[in-house]
Amino acid sequence: MIAGELYRPGDSDLVARRKRAQRLMTDYNATIYGDDGRGAILADLLGRVGSDCAVRAPIYVDYGSNITLGDNVFLNYGCVLLDVCPITIGNRVDIAPYVQILTADHPRDAATRDAGLEFGQPITIHDNVWIGAGAMLMPGVTIGADAIIGAGAVVTRDVAPGTTVGGVPARPLRR
Repeated sequence: MIAGELYRPGDSDLVARRKRAQRLMTDYNATIYGDDGRGAILADLLGRVGSDCAVRAPIYVDYGSNITLGDNVFLNYGCVLLDVCPITIGNRVDIAPYVQILTADHPRDAATRDAGLEFGQPITIHDNVWIGAGAMLMPGVTIGADAIIGAGAVVTRDVAPGTTVGGVPARPLRR
């Protein structure tokens, strides 16, 4: 699955991993800033949490273990990170409310979809990126350092370093 190959989401191991993530999400999402054990729950849920990260509840993930946060990352309320493949977030990244980072995808061939198979593609967000409210990052994209993703943008292609994009689908607004 994390290699981007076809997989069955009903596989018993994957179901167990999602259940674990759901329990940890429920625990984390029931906390507020300053609660004892909050950081430990997040560290248990995600693959890596860098120093000085702030993740406002609620947060939603598939597995959590495929998500890496660099240092000084801020995720605002209601973010969705579907991590069937790795999601790598660099240092000093600010992510506004209701952003969706989606590595999960579905085959375009109807017969393969009917067989219950899915796949994914990793997403990488480099350092010092700002992602506006309600933006969606689609499977396989890379966001270059110092880029800005406008609110509501749907990012379907890589974003070059230092570029501001917006719209549906997202297009460069300025560099």
